[in-house]
Amino acid sequence: MRVIFVNRYFHPDQSATSRMVSALAFGLARHGTEVAVVASRSRHDDPQSALSGKETHAGVGIVRLATSRFGRHALPGRAVDYLSFHVMAFIWLLRHVRRGDMVVVCTDPPLISLACGLPVRLRGGHMINWIMDLFPETAVELGLFRRAPFLGRLAAHLRDRSIARSRLSICPTERMADFLRQRGAPADRVKVLHHWSDAAEIRPVAKDRNSLRAAWGYQEKFVVGYSGNFGRAHEFATLIDAATSLKDRTDIAFLMVGGGYKLAPVMTAVRERGLTNITFKPLQPAERIAESLGVPDLHVVSLLPHLEHCIIPSKFYGVLAAGRPTLFIGDPKGSVAAVIDAHGCGVTATIGEPERLAGTIASLAAAPERVAAMGAKARALLETDYAYDRALVSWRTLFHALAEDDALPARSRILEEEPS
Repeated sequence: MRVIFVNRYFHPDQSATSRMVSALAFGLARHGTEVAVVASRSRHDDPQSALSGKETHAGVGIVRLATSRFGRHALPGRAVDYLSFHVMAFIWLLRHVRRGDMVVVCTDPPLISLACGLPVRLRGGHMINWIMDLFPETAVELGLFRRAPFLGRLAAHLRDRSIARSRLSICPTERMADFLRQRGAPADRVKVLHHWSDAAEIRPVAKDRNSLRAAWGYQEKFVVGYSGNFGRAHEFATLIDAATSLKDRTDIAFLMVGGGYKLAPVMTAVRERGLTNITFKPLQPAERIAESLGVPDLHVVSLLPHLEHCIIPSKFYGVLAAGRPTLFIGDPKGSVAAVIDAHGCGVTATIGEPERLAGTIASLAAAPERVAAMGAKARALLETDYAYDRALVSWRTLFHALAEDDALPARSRILEEEPS
């Protein structure tokens, strides 16, 4: 059995999808599975970089396709990057897939399953959709198809056909899986496997032993932090308004680490308000991720409510691993909010209520024991429900079940054959 992952970014890239795919690929290889990865030569944070076209790393064969590299800042250039990856992935799979291969197709670039389905079927492989972000629904909800709604409906129709023709589709939440089932996806071909974080790579770092916290001057402050992609799906106005209300509190600081589409407008808003209690830092190297996530006392995770069925913020699992409580800004009945409420590993806030949020932050700054207790619950939850080792076992079990099912006579197969 060979497992092939198709995703635009892969190690050493540190984007969210790359980290997930890389961890799973390397873990499978360590346990003896033959693994190949089809990716681009670009890095998420440096589209002009050119990684090696072909190499083997930690037992994983990596093929990086030569595609355009316009970057993420302009939609036309991004569309060309997407299309070029679609074309090159189609050609590679048509030439290299072997009968029985498990081809795991991710959702970066969007709709890549459309390009992969035909060559995988023609070559006798089995396509598995690993849906991290639901497209085109995310784009529709963000208004990107406002001028051409027909294109959004067409993309959704084609995506649904791709899912129906796939061996299996993996979703990170029940809400997303239910959405696909309601759109007609075969119920027995949609499975939920949660995202995870590596408990060994990201571990709790005591504040008094965190060199980054000391270097950045936060020893005596209560730090509210955001770390990761400043994407279109996230909301920052409520947090900035709350920080404005707390600008005279010298004991409370806000730290924003990362980059992305919304970073520039967030920095502009902070500058125009003259806020000195908000500091921006770039993403830190992978080897310092535990320290970086250990700087804040409280981590912000946000998601626009109308995107709950489309996206799960993967940064949430890193926060759990770091042993820090989460401040979720979004739908109080959403997926992350439900976990927080059930396990007591953070607090939730509603978008558009900055004064209440400021009060919540101030009360937590005055209650270090409560914050520490929530952080301990976060780490415990990671270890019991969302640890990398547990996820790896689940994925390995899944692949072996599919392989065994494929070897059985047609009448005895656990999973039905794909529809004609």
